Amino acid sequence: MALIITDECINCDVCEPECPNEAISQGDEIYEIDPNKCTECIGHYDTPQCVEVCPVDCIPKDPARQESEEQLWVKYEQLTGNKRS
Repeated sequence: MALIITDECINCDVCEPECPNEAISQGDEIYEIDPNKCTECIGHYDTPQCVEVCPVDCIPKDPARQESEEQLWVKYEQLTGNKRS
């Protein structure tokens, strides 16, 4: 699944620089995650880094974007050109 940022976001700016896929950007009111770039940090880290640093716990999995671990790996490979080890 891709992650989403809910309206509890306080625009603290800590999540954006943590995203290895540059999937997080400032939206009209709060930060947003591009689901086409979000791999939940698969291939980069063991856990989603935005979730780790978020002080208000406003980054859940997006129930509308069901993706398996395999699909996230494929997305990682497409985004980075790297094959998993």
